[in-house]
Amino acid sequence: MTNPRILLTNDDGVDAPGLEVLEHIARTLSDDVWIVAPLVEQSGMSRALTLNAPLRVTKRGDQRFAVHGTPTDCVHMAMHGLIEGAAPDLILSGVNSGQNIADDVTVSGTVAAAMQGTQLGVRSIAMSLAYGFEGRAKMRWETARAHGPAILKQLLDAPWSENTLINVNFPDRDPDKVAGTEVTVQGRRDHNILHAEKRTDLRGKDYYWLGFKGQLSDPPVGTDLRAVYEGRISITPLHLDLTNHDAQVRLAMALNAKP
Repeated sequence: MTNPRILLTNDDGVDAPGLEVLEHIARTLSDDVWIVAPLVEQSGMSRALTLNAPLRVTKRGDQRFAVHGTPTDCVHMAMHGLIEGAAPDLILSGVNSGQNIADDVTVSGTVAAAMQGTQLGVRSIAMSLAYGFEGRAKMRWETARAHGPAILKQLLDAPWSENTLINVNFPDRDPDKVAGTEVTVQGRRDHNILHAEKRTDLRGKDYYWLGFKGQLSDPPVGTDLRAVYEGRISITPLHLDLTNHDAQVRLAMALNAKP
């Protein structure tokens, strides 16, 4: 693919450091790069659409726009109004501040943008960077910057199945400490990492803040969780069909219906 048209988006917002890293990765492949990203952080929005309010757009530079909406809104706006001329050949979403693995993929705005691109018939890749217990203050952006271009080229040279998006997660390691690349399956955590913390405001009213527990699971070998924990770049092919096909057959037998 020579000088493809690439759309960049994310869920951390148009001014997020990960988007600058993603632009660096994209420009190693093309100089036809468009950026359409949320004006403010939209983490955890999954595939939410803004249906009950107008979408306002601010031009932030040549082929660069900020949308007051969700990552999915951004992909729609880019494809159906903001990108002039031909549609993009490739959509890259990220680089997210924090891993999007296992159960995360169902709530991730980063992955959702790639899902939307896939639904619209465009090859789409989500990229995320894990961080450890030190939090976002210790993000190793240089790892994604160093390894992202080669990963992107390899993925574009590889065959993809129809309706498939690629979910890439860089580990919380320095670039020279990354322990290789692994094609993985989506894992599942063995505990709930989300919790609600009760707080009290200055007027004595209670409120709650959702957050994540800093607790590792013990995932099987071959999962995205295990790969990232052990310092490897995880590459997981995901698809839009959420059907549990084994359960479909069993349910059809139980109801005497055709599967």
